[in-house]
Amino acid sequence: MIGIGIDIGSTAAKAAVVDGEGSVAWTCVQPTGFSSVDASERLREALAAAGYDVAADDVRVIATGYGRVAVPYAHKVVTEITCHGTGAVRLFGDHGTVIDVGGQDTKVIQLKSGRVAKFAMNDKCAAGTGRFLEIMADRLGISQQQMADLARSGEPTKISSMCTVFAESEVISLIGRGEPRENIARGVIESVVSRVATMAGQAGGAPYYLTGGLCENAYVVERLGELLGAPVTTSPQARFAGAIGAAIRAQALM
Repeated sequence: MIGIGIDIGSTAAKAAVVDGEGSVAWTCVQPTGFSSVDASERLREALAAAGYDVAADDVRVIATGYGRVAVPYAHKVVTEITCHGTGAVRLFGDHGTVIDVGGQDTKVIQLKSGRVAKFAMNDKCAAGTGRFLEIMADRLGISQQQMADLARSGEPTKISSMCTVFAESEVISLIGRGEPRENIARGVIESVVSRVATMAGQAGGAPYYLTGGLCENAYVVERLGELLGAPVTTSPQARFAGAIGAAIRAQALM
């Protein structure tokens, strides 16, 4: 029996397949774009090209994420918190604090004995999310990875605003004053990491696990661990934690 998880986020749409032996057999990520419905259809086509038919008798599909109601071939929809928790247990273990920095929100999930014990979410403002980093990298004319590389050699420059619009104005002012780009990059990343660390520290304790789009950003992982006072564990597969969790739960529908 095959379980398929579809995670439609605000910026990235992901799919994961868990095979009959319980292994993650396939993953895929695409930009969500303007339409969550279109994103879900593109994932269905990608699944079909990889040999997975969402309508097959031995397949079950669960959708999660921001656009989970826009997946017409899903047998069930499940919240991000539940699916990220399930995926993190598979990837990391049944105890700890999961930090998921998404495009439009940041989630902190405390796991105990393989279950979600409590969670917190910041979905009121883009500051402290991946979208914030994307906007600031665009303003600096560089990629997010280039921004992280520059930040390593920069001096701390405070970005104080809690609002993305005002923070962008701060960055524009810093550029106008001739502040070195590496210092601005450092300030932008510190602004995000400090907010996330404060939220994670209040919601749970070590060990810490990072999921979502920033899990491959080594500098963010490093700084987050330093501010939390404990290592932050992640992996390339952690980007798909929500989709993997959905796929695991889809198998339980059979």
